[in-house]
Amino acid sequence: MPQHARDPHAPTPMTGSRWPPGMRSVGAVHAAALATTLAAPSAWPWALGAAALSHGVITALTLQPRTRLLGPNLVRLPAGEALHGEVALTLDDGPDPEVTPAVLDVLDAHGAQASFFCIGTQVERHPALAREIVSRGHMVENHSQHHRHHFALLGPRAYRAELSASQHSIAAATGVAPSYFRAPAGFRNPFLWPELGAAGLQLATWTRRGFDTRDGDAQRVLRRLTPGLAAGDILLLHDGHAARTAQGRAVVLQVLPELLAVLRARGLRAVALPRAALPAASIQ
Repeated sequence: MPQHARDPHAPTPMTGSRWPPGMRSVGAVHAAALATTLAAPSAWPWALGAAALSHGVITALTLQPRTRLLGPNLVRLPAGEALHGEVALTLDDGPDPEVTPAVLDVLDAHGAQASFFCIGTQVERHPALAREIVSRGHMVENHSQHHRHHFALLGPRAYRAELSASQHSIAAATGVAPSYFRAPAGFRNPFLWPELGAAGLQLATWTRRGFDTRDGDAQRVLRRLTPGLAAGDILLLHDGHAARTAQGRAVVLQVLPELLAVLRARGLRAVALPRAALPAASIQ
């Protein structure tokens, strides 16, 4: 298999414990429950309840995209980028030949950059479009190979396959392997973290999202993104699976020019996610 170039400024792969804080806590609860049961067998219902509760907490965390208890998670730009008035613009679920080219034109017109979290199978269908994203100054990142709706229920082997396949699909099309990953809908379980580390990927979520896959009203989408919008925010929109306006147009194409105008009016600049190694303080 040919070796593809990797951005020399890609984030440092995750190191340290094999398991994230949430799973270490579950392990501690299980150990305490076992010790309690051995020391006082009559207390087994309480020990079992504590173990079950710990599993419930982990299940709840899988539905919290911005949590860091399931592993490091970039939800805001590092302080250096924020000081320069930068806001990261990210677009998910593409590339889409009906929408992505128009998104690229809007970004060009405003001198903006973005990170496109692309689905591997979509990149395989439209490799020239993935290359165009890169050639026009943007980044293509990993959004899994198949965008499975049950992604949060997968195990280590399935996560490994999804990450590896998408890395290969994107690298084969663009010549550059992604350095960030975003889970479908942001949902994942603790098994993902070790696989991200092995793949050299950093999890990235968002500060604000427009819910533009289910709301075709551009003004409502914009209102979710702009109140209190400030340097360091990471914004989430979609060039794939985009909701449609009443006129049948992908809502992102109506939202994006207005959003970029708001950024400009506030002295902010839309950028892709940073290529520099991420300091620990930026992983939230």
